Amino acid sequence: MRQLVNRKIGAKKICWHSFSSELTEMAKKKRSIDDLSIAEIEQLLARKKREVHDNRLARFRKSGRALLLVPQLLTDNDENGKPDVDSPSGRGIFRKPILRWVFNRLLLWVEIAAVLGVMFVFFRGFGLLQDLNKEVAEAMDIPAGTATPLITAVVLPSGHYPPTSAEGARPNDDEIPANLRPLVQTLPSLPIPTPGPEQPQQIFIENLWSSAQPIVQGDGWEQLKKGVGQHIGSGNPGQNDNLVLSAHNDIFGELFRYLDRLRPGDEIKIATKTMEFTYIVTGFRIVEPTEVSVLESSEKSTITLISCYPYLVDTQRIVVFGELKEG
Repeated sequence: MRQLVNRKIGAKKICWHSFSSELTEMAKKKRSIDDLSIAEIEQLLARKKREVHDNRLARFRKSGRALLLVPQLLTDNDENGKPDVDSPSGRGIFRKPILRWVFNRLLLWVEIAAVLGVMFVFFRGFGLLQDLNKEVAEAMDIPAGTATPLITAVVLPSGHYPPTSAEGARPNDDEIPANLRPLVQTLPSLPIPTPGPEQPQQIFIENLWSSAQPIVQGDGWEQLKKGVGQHIGSGNPGQNDNLVLSAHNDIFGELFRYLDRLRPGDEIKIATKTMEFTYIVTGFRIVEPTEVSVLESSEKSTITLISCYPYLVDTQRIVVFGELKEG
């Protein structure tokens, strides 16, 4: 029997001296170790194991090597020395891990759902950005060979009241159709582009002047005070497009006063910063101020000169047409 006891307590490192004191107590009660059943011996060993564990834990806590994190961590034991899950402490110690496990699982699923949500928003936003870029690219795509359209005009440029009128020379807004005046008045002023090397810089017509005249960008009231104005959006010299130029006939130098003297075959010389182009007059027309079709683009390299007509009356327009000289 002593050998059985040694095997039981040796594996658990229980002190034999402590166990012998228990045997001494049983001897006082006139009970021999041979009188104990296996169950009683196992219960005795379990109690001794519990005491050794408690003593060791107490020493560790006293020395600072162990902390009490959860009160009443150990549960009550049943008659066989095993934890009693039905005791008050046993129910608490076994229920808390279950609740913690459930709570951890819920947090895990919440985190997974949050990650999936972020991924969905990212890929959805990326897809929308791709669609937007595609739509913008399609909207800005201009087929090759298509000329840039002229800016839509309501009336032809250079219109004004003659200097002999009661209030003197000023822009003639009465030329604008009545149903379009509110719209025209609300439109913002077009930005004047900075002249580039391909844009016209000077014009010379031998039958009109003795020297070249400057060309500015834009054909509004202020621009035509400085010289001949290029209609914004019209073609540049040498391009397969329509170069549209305007000037006044009775104010600001009267640059286009004698356009009606031009005849087919006369030359119009246009200079850029790097080249000079010669256009040949093909004819002219007297039109109403609303005849904006003369501003339209052309598949050939053409030129259109516009001014008010007649002199000091200015109720119509004279339009001179020309084509680029070959060779």
